[in-house]
Amino acid sequence: MRRRHRMPLGAEALENGETRFTLWAPAAETVDLILEDGARTMRREEHGTFTLTTEAGAGTRYRFLIDGVQEVPDPASRYQPEDVHGPSRVVDPGSFVWEDGHWKGRPWEEVVLYELHVGSFTPEGTFAGVKGRLDHLAELGVTAIELMPLSEFPGRRNWGYDGVLPFAPESAYGSPEDLKDLVQSAHKEGLMVFLDVVYNHFGPEGNYLSLYAPQFFTDRYDTPWGAAINFDGEGSEHVREYFIHNALYWLEEYNIDGLRLDAVHAINDASERHFLVELAGRVREGQGSERHVHLVLENETKDVHYLRGPYDAQWNDDFHHALHVTLTGEDAGYYADYAEAPVRHLGRCLVEGFAYQDEPSADLSPSAFVSFIQNHDQVGNRAFGERIGRLAPPEAVRAVAEIYLLAPQIPMLFMGEEWNAGSPFPFFCDFGRDLAPLVARGRREEFAEFFEREDGARIPDPGTEETFRRAVLDWGSLEEPEHAGRLKLYGGLLALRREKILPRLGGLAGGEAGYRIMGERGLSVRWPLGDGSTLALLANLGPEPLGDPEWPQGELLYASEGVHAHGRELPGWSVAWLTG
Repeated sequence: MRRRHRMPLGAEALENGETRFTLWAPAAETVDLILEDGARTMRREEHGTFTLTTEAGAGTRYRFLIDGVQEVPDPASRYQPEDVHGPSRVVDPGSFVWEDGHWKGRPWEEVVLYELHVGSFTPEGTFAGVKGRLDHLAELGVTAIELMPLSEFPGRRNWGYDGVLPFAPESAYGSPEDLKDLVQSAHKEGLMVFLDVVYNHFGPEGNYLSLYAPQFFTDRYDTPWGAAINFDGEGSEHVREYFIHNALYWLEEYNIDGLRLDAVHAINDASERHFLVELAGRVREGQGSERHVHLVLENETKDVHYLRGPYDAQWNDDFHHALHVTLTGEDAGYYADYAEAPVRHLGRCLVEGFAYQDEPSADLSPSAFVSFIQNHDQVGNRAFGERIGRLAPPEAVRAVAEIYLLAPQIPMLFMGEEWNAGSPFPFFCDFGRDLAPLVARGRREEFAEFFEREDGARIPDPGTEETFRRAVLDWGSLEEPEHAGRLKLYGGLLALRREKILPRLGGLAGGEAGYRIMGERGLSVRWPLGDGSTLALLANLGPEPLGDPEWPQGELLYASEGVHAHGRELPGWSVAWLTG
């Protein structure tokens, strides 16, 4: 089986051995195609599009020459083997033979996400390295891996959010064929593959679009990362198509099962039909009409209407923040809003979705929310990238895992969490000489108020290889009893979810659950399930025992160590789940 997404831009390899090259360059007078054997003049067509069809097979390296002055890579490049400033390479998608034609994905309620960064997930730091650990993930019980952004970024090390060539898988991780092999290998293990995509900005190095297509950007809006993308001004129809085809490309040409859209609150669009609505519609009409395709948002503004329509779910930061404050007592920055009653905020998240709601979310199914105790942001945006296992007692972290891995919401693990990995996940990048010191200085200034001067000097420099190396998971630590025990816990909880809870979640509606606070740290939650039964949680989220808890009715499904069914005391940091 062969897969190919037909794109209006870029290099399209044709069956006769020729390639059609297309570039939207409305600000350019002339564009030449630079091949290894010389230059060829491209023909200007309407709306500033330049095209040329010529002999150039798969593997041909090429650039575009703008107005005889500046050579640039293809903004729709399928492969950048020499990084963001180098030539693009023609890829023939039809040359890869897929062996997963039977794969139709998995329904949303079965999703257990596992977020990972390809470069630091294994010592190899490659797509092949991830492939070699798929058996671990399948045995663990996750059902979907979520890859942090893969678009070609400057240098060899980056979180992925500084990508500038959205169609080109990061060459430091391997070739397009290596990524396709990873995807179909995951499918053979029963694992879906999600991809984090960034449609709100381009990275600060290697983006040449403003030279020949300034209509890609607008000064009408501000973003934390520089120029905003133009989704609603003059020329925006070309910009919208560029990103929509990017989504369709990953889903069709790479058989990706789902997309996580980064920071959509920074996608500014006053059009009658918002870009997010148009994108989702095109996905649902395309690959989403043939198999399970899932769309997930990160959205600080919590626009609930997207979750009532074309999007499956949203990352729930409220859930994380309430749990984090419960575990650590931290109250700085955005944690301040959860510090007064973190357990109450947690209860509201479990029952109503968001703790803070501009638009009510209680009517939504719990599956509209992705819950987690760690992710790349919440770990990596700390000065030293500490994981929750370094910040809270092990018994507390264990109790929290016993809650979120069994709750009706969609759980997401962050790589290494399942064995309480000790490696941090600090922010890292690999910019050029001009930009790298500015990023390092900005990082230290960002955290200056939290540290004394001598401590501030120890904040890791994002640009050094040493900082990146600290983030690489140490798989050898799995042999140690502490880590092996945590892995056994996670595997057991996910097996229990799959065997005893998942079959009851079908048709689970919102608006019917309830919660109650007992003392300062006790929490009782009850969900009516789709099959007419109930699921109940009783938890003590503090170190001191909780006396005379009011036990929900039902059969004990799971209990933390030391918890006795219907006992008169609930030990500190303990959990019980019941069904009835």
